[in-house]
Amino acid sequence: MCEANAYLERDGKEELIMESVDIIEPEDGKVFIRNIFGEQKVLNSRIKKISLIDHKILLEEVG
Repeated sequence: MCEANAYLERDGKEELIMESVDIIEPEDGKVFIRNIFGEQKVLNSRIKKISLIDHKILLEEVG
């Protein structure tokens, strides 16, 4: 399985936003994420780091 967990960095801490993410798309200054269960979110953030070996997506809050 190639899914990853998405975390949002806030005030120096990482908050789990979604598990088993399989799609991540930057769009108009936001980030769209969807997991294998069909759950989806659009976050006012940008991609800070993706670690494929750790199955981790780190997003950074914008504005």
